[in-house]
Amino acid sequence: MAKVKWKGGALLSPVPPTMVTCAHEGQENVFTVAWTGITNTIPPKTYISVRPSRHSYEIIKKSGVFAINLTTTSLVRAADFCGVHTGAKIDKFERCHLERERATEIDCPVLADSPLVLECRVTDVLPLGSHDMFLADIVAIDVDEALIGSDGKLRLDRAGLVAYAHGDYFELGKRIGGFGFSVAKKKKKPQGKKK
Repeated sequence: MAKVKWKGGALLSPVPPTMVTCAHEGQENVFTVAWTGITNTIPPKTYISVRPSRHSYEIIKKSGVFAINLTTTSLVRAADFCGVHTGAKIDKFERCHLERERATEIDCPVLADSPLVLECRVTDVLPLGSHDMFLADIVAIDVDEALIGSDGKLRLDRAGLVAYAHGDYFELGKRIGGFGFSVAKKKKKPQGKKK
């Protein structure tokens, strides 16, 4: 496969266009963050990278908490709106008709319509250049009961999650494998009875 060399840039796709909620001293906001991911398993840690010029930056820095709300197809229009408008000028919850609930472990709103929410407590703020990274412990996960199968396992395939890839939003599609499927032993087919 022939490739063309480009200079280094922020191109990793797809990424989750999450809706991050935050609050401090009566001020609440929601904004869209795609620069996020998991950094550690034990303890569970995540991060969001935020420009210091963003309205939510100071809210998170002062409160030390935020919530990552996963975006679904029904929330994607609101996620886009929250990514291009500032909470310094408008109430994005009101403009996008986003219902708020209280988080269970942190003093912060979460989105009632998001099926999975990570409640986060900041442990470090790392200046990186254009963005600062808020490294955080995941102190609770709020899961919509509809995403829990009869076997008790999380079924994110039911959530209608969205991905963001180089300027476009995509609905996640069909499942094509599970962790370890490339090395899993094939199940033997039962053989018929001999006559």
